[in-house]
Amino acid sequence: MEGEQVNVIIDLVNEISYISDFRPMVKKQYCNLARRLKLLIPLFEEIRDMNDSIPDHTSKALILFKQALESARELLRFGTEGSKIYMVLERDQIMKKFYDVTARLEQSLDGISYDKLDISDEVKEQVELVLAQFRRAKGRVDEPDIKLYEDISSLYNNSSDAATDSAVLSRLADKLQLMGIADLTQESLALHEMVAASSGDPGARIEKMSMLLKKIKDHVQIENLVKDDTIIAKGVSSGFHGLGKNDTSHQVPVIPSDFKCPISLELMTDPVIVSTGQTYERSCIEKWLQDGHMTCPKTQQSLTSTVVTPNYVLRSLIEQWCEANGIEPPKRPSTSEPSKSASACSPAERSKIENLIQKLTSGGPEDQRSAAGEIRLLAKRNADNRVAIAEAGAIPLLVGLLSVPDSRTQEHAVTALLNLSIYESNKGSIVSSGAVPGIVHVLKRGSMEARENAAATLFSLSVIDENKVTIGSSGAISPLVTLLSEGTQRGKKDAATALFNLCIYQGNKGKAVRAGVIPTLMRLLTEPSGGMVDEALAILAILSSHPEGKSAIGAAEAVPVLVEFIGNGSPRNKENAAAVLVHLCSGDRQYIAQAEELGVMAPLLELAQNGTDRGKRKAAQLIERMNRIREQEQHEVQIQAELLPQNDDIQPPPLIINLDIDT
Repeated sequence: MEGEQVNVIIDLVNEISYISDFRPMVKKQYCNLARRLKLLIPLFEEIRDMNDSIPDHTSKALILFKQALESARELLRFGTEGSKIYMVLERDQIMKKFYDVTARLEQSLDGISYDKLDISDEVKEQVELVLAQFRRAKGRVDEPDIKLYEDISSLYNNSSDAATDSAVLSRLADKLQLMGIADLTQESLALHEMVAASSGDPGARIEKMSMLLKKIKDHVQIENLVKDDTIIAKGVSSGFHGLGKNDTSHQVPVIPSDFKCPISLELMTDPVIVSTGQTYERSCIEKWLQDGHMTCPKTQQSLTSTVVTPNYVLRSLIEQWCEANGIEPPKRPSTSEPSKSASACSPAERSKIENLIQKLTSGGPEDQRSAAGEIRLLAKRNADNRVAIAEAGAIPLLVGLLSVPDSRTQEHAVTALLNLSIYESNKGSIVSSGAVPGIVHVLKRGSMEARENAAATLFSLSVIDENKVTIGSSGAISPLVTLLSEGTQRGKKDAATALFNLCIYQGNKGKAVRAGVIPTLMRLLTEPSGGMVDEALAILAILSSHPEGKSAIGAAEAVPVLVEFIGNGSPRNKENAAAVLVHLCSGDRQYIAQAEELGVMAPLLELAQNGTDRGKRKAAQLIERMNRIREQEQHEVQIQAELLPQNDDIQPPPLIINLDIDT
């Protein structure tokens, strides 16, 4: 039992050592804490390998140290994933937690009876050094960035909608590193996660922080207009209702490239996502598909499905950009989805639906099974049926059937919900009816077809951002990983699509890693003719930005596989493999050296010249990182050469390693 306890401590310290990329406002203290803890690994390895039993006093100290380590892990995770705005405004509270955790670590570490343990002198000296560093850390208070705090407080405490000083907003965006859509989205998700952690009751503080973020976001979007070097497409201004064609007194703002459809090169009015993750204007991609194409126009990757899903986040950003520039937001064209009042079901179909609802309500098990099966087929047929079935009250009744023992009834119910969820307005009704736990139950225990359709249903529901949080916290991720491993080809595709969508939300990434998704993805990458390479690399790319994901990918010995795909993969696979390697090599010379030994430089140079836009960026980042490491190594060799004695008779002094250097 004692050995297991020590192994848990070693695993915790190793896990902490891989947490990196801390927010600037806490980086120095958190880096120091992680570094000091890593220095303790030899101590616990020696304790683990001892033959003698551990004294009771030391056992209790180890338990306390493990508990303090768990608190430290959560603190450090928040330091790399948490809201930057919150960290500035609540710095005193955050630093109090930091010093409390540091004190607990010091007290428990000091409580170990080193004189009664067979610990080497070198390790004892190292522990004493760490203890001394902990003690000094308690008395060392770094001055906060007063100007940053004043700027952010002035906006936070100003509830007025009056114009805010653009200079203040520019400084905040720069210091908080909120300069792009990805950064702003991540900050929004971090605040969203705090709302979820507060059981949906964020209080006035977080609401005001969200409003502050909106001011920064609006400012950044306006500022980015002058930086975007994309030439506006000819005639685009005719699509703006706020500007006349012949109005030469207004300069038409340059549309951010992310807001333009890759096909039409015009501002998107109804952006949708295809199975490769690319976003297009709905009418353009639908025309492409109607012409018989089954590839992604931008990446040339094969489409696994013709289903498109609305890109709500991008649509909102486009509308905000239009509003900020005095442009009337582009009106979305009428879709094929009917309004609830316009359902075109025939009287016969309405009567049939009512009879089926009656069977679901009061019929026996066989009637319920057959009724669920017929509703499944009706909902698949057309959008009008989906509206009418939902209006008739079928959704809560179908949710109730997800937990019945009959597997065929389960299968009909979950597939009926999948078909109903295709209609956008039904998604909210399905989730609010409490369907997610039932869908997860089917995903765990249903027939293979039911599990596959449960995974597809979770993907369909998760296109709405708030549902990502609900589904992730419902226990869905672990059974999705299981289906990804053991499902049929279709089941693996459904599970991969759902996992990718859920892991867009930062809070779900760690859950996926802890559920064991990385080994499964690595196996899918190396399966001959497995058909899951595209999906596996896409998920790895999104998980590699998370500290736990980075650690697990490194432990899975992924570098040779990634290098192979950078050299010989499809354009999309090359860019995703490069994206994973960028995160893996961040601050880790081991992986950079391994990639260089495997000959990655030549395919990287090729990717930087001829890859996709994202592939070029990732290749350039890797090349720059490798060159910087090489320069550092050459500089270190030069310094060592200069320190060598000129007289061979003079013996060099002993090497002293200062472990108390702040990083």
